[in-house]
Amino acid sequence: MGVRFQLNCALPRHLALAGPTASGKTAAALAIAQAWPVEIISVDSALVYRGMDIGTAKPTPVELATVPHHLINIRDPLQAYSAAEFVADASKLMTEITARGKLPLLVGGTMLYFKALRDGLDDMPRADPTIRADIESQAARVGWPAMHTELAKVDPITATRLAPADSQRISRALEVYRISGQPLSSFQTRQADASNSPAHDPNSLLISLEPQDRAWLHQRIAQRFDAMLAQGFLVEVKALRARGDLHPDLPSMRCVGYRQAWEALDGLWPLSELRDKGIFATRQLAKRQITWLRSMPERRVVHCDAPDALAQVLKSVADFLNALSSEEKLKRFDPSVHGGEIAAPQP
Repeated sequence: MGVRFQLNCALPRHLALAGPTASGKTAAALAIAQAWPVEIISVDSALVYRGMDIGTAKPTPVELATVPHHLINIRDPLQAYSAAEFVADASKLMTEITARGKLPLLVGGTMLYFKALRDGLDDMPRADPTIRADIESQAARVGWPAMHTELAKVDPITATRLAPADSQRISRALEVYRISGQPLSSFQTRQADASNSPAHDPNSLLISLEPQDRAWLHQRIAQRFDAMLAQGFLVEVKALRARGDLHPDLPSMRCVGYRQAWEALDGLWPLSELRDKGIFATRQLAKRQITWLRSMPERRVVHCDAPDALAQVLKSVADFLNALSSEEKLKRFDPSVHGGEIAAPQP
């Protein structure tokens, strides 16, 4: 297909496909890739890690070979990967993909990454080992759910997004507040000027896969977790543990599923409870993802449990690109664009 997508605003023209876990993002992305010249940029904080394939529902080698994918398998599980790094990497990739005459397609469920790319991230305070140690000491006495309650008093926006046992993120949010006196959410909610906001950006389309019936998504989550267990998820986690340099406080090992499996293998609770705990944690993740999505007014919702969901996704993309094509044709005859002279029709 001889289509080239031009750079017209702060970010290159692009598509974005978001949704909670198990909503069908991979299938929808591959369908888009079959119809238009795209390259996929993963917007997933777990897919960056090598050796974490089953528990992250990483696209298969066949799927990865179908269309170019980016930001998958770029970090060892021992390494962290921040929202700021994602913004830098994704922005560079979007420019490169556009230069190749392709359309960037951002796909994933890490909503902080989407928001950071859209709104930007202000500089946050650097880590303070002393304050962090004080928080850890307090948590050891009262427990992380109590720390979550404390966070809710000073930063309810961040607390709403975090599970009461998410020690790493609760600790960081409290640390930022104690250093700066400002909630973490205040550093993550810088709004772009209204004229440049994605809600008014004709060069981007955000499709959000959201269920009408939450029970449908819960069933999909359970089926996916059962499939992961059948595919050898526990063997994968045991192999990660056997390295000897990983521990449960790393961001990689705190990913949903991995954390529960690690705790079970540590004997914190019976292994027979892994399925139920893993499914429950994944449901909680999906709930937080949907909450994030509902804060994005520019999104175009497609009900992922509708029989024609995939057709709706493809139609949304087609309408978006057709509208852009029409606008570009009009600009060729716009005197304001051509210095008062009407340009000749282009072939």
